[in-house]
Amino acid sequence: MSYQSKLQSEELDRLFEAILSLENQEECYRFFEDICTINEIKAMAQRMHVAVLLSEGKTYTDVKEETDASPATISRINKCLLYGAEGYTTVIERLKKRP
Repeated sequence: MSYQSKLQSEELDRLFEAILSLENQEECYRFFEDICTINEIKAMAQRMHVAVLLSEGKTYTDVKEETDASPATISRINKCLLYGAEGYTTVIERLKKRP
């Protein structure tokens, strides 16, 4: 079964193909610094950090203290972990398997 996103478009397909073409962390830094604002990059990094902490069973209070994310952000990410498209879960599981 293939996942069909409600957001799917040719523009997004092209963006994701570009991201998938990146070969290492340095290329990621270069690309994301060009395509995103610093605040956008920091917000994505914070969301990923929140997702990891929640997946480890940390409480909202612990997550707030460690990340300074808003309760709304923490709640939204928790909802994604529980009922979302499994994007965070897929990435977190893969990162756990890396050396």
